Amino acid sequence: MDAHELITRNVAEVVTEAEIEALAEDPEGKRAYVGYEPSGVLHIGHMLTANKLIDLQEAGFEVTVLLADVHAYLNDKGSFEEIRRTAERMRDQFIAYGLEESRTQFVLGSDFQLDDDYTLDLHALGLETTIARAERAMAEIKSGDSVKVSQAVYPLMQALDIPYLGVDLAVGGMEQRKVHMLARDVLPGIDREPPTSLHTPLIADLTTGAGKMSSSMGVTISMEDSREEIDAKVEKAYCPPTAEPEPTGEGIERENPVLQIFEYHVFPRFETVVVERPEKYGGDLVYDEYAPLEADLESGELHPADAKGALATYLDRLIAPGREQLAE
Repeated sequence: MDAHELITRNVAEVVTEAEIEALAEDPEGKRAYVGYEPSGVLHIGHMLTANKLIDLQEAGFEVTVLLADVHAYLNDKGSFEEIRRTAERMRDQFIAYGLEESRTQFVLGSDFQLDDDYTLDLHALGLETTIARAERAMAEIKSGDSVKVSQAVYPLMQALDIPYLGVDLAVGGMEQRKVHMLARDVLPGIDREPPTSLHTPLIADLTTGAGKMSSSMGVTISMEDSREEIDAKVEKAYCPPTAEPEPTGEGIERENPVLQIFEYHVFPRFETVVVERPEKYGGDLVYDEYAPLEADLESGELHPADAKGALATYLDRLIAPGREQLAE
């Protein structure tokens, strides 16, 4: 797999394709970043973008992980002391999950976001940005009908982090798209380069297939889960025998989260996936890539229950090192 294929594998969008192609021509030593609010334990959303960071490291990129303690404080996630302790634990979990430690730089937001130059540039961005524009970008952190000043500042800081971290590529889930578009709009106004960005897909709700999987809204999978908990969650997962979205009749489409997790989590990390079955049901199925597994589910060769059993096994193998690290 060449650099361009590694960079763009399993992404929902790149902005822009021409910029990505230029990075792919000479990726060695280029730097990509993802920012995370320190929030306790890695869950499947963190792991999806971490998988993309692992792809980028394989392609030749250096990686910066921003543990955004100031952002977490602005989002009312606790005191600085509590948030920083959480950030240290998250750092260890990312390494346990598979990021190459020698090519990963972990940075606290407070290491640079409280400096005079950053503060003055943040004020300059404030002069460039209307409240309405900031509100559109902060949809992911807004709660309720009221908007706090801190929530309006939050996406401007996300935009400003990109040039201050000196990165070539900003990575995030599709929920970060509005922030990256804001950055492309406002950074040139303070003589900063607009960022190249890459967005990973969102995994559907595990039990319904509708909407986004979220620990605050339903069942999610995290590094705290035991093998038994993973088995129980995956067993209850929504898994029709198709990858095609199914309309609910309410303007919402249901995705197949079991297939999504295979595609975005399992196959990027394992060269071969084995679905174990008794001989009387045809014996084991072996897959070197995702597409044949999807096709077998569609045709009926692979039963959803067998797919779920294999998924639980491979998720456990991904999560086990982090679970052990948490236990220590």
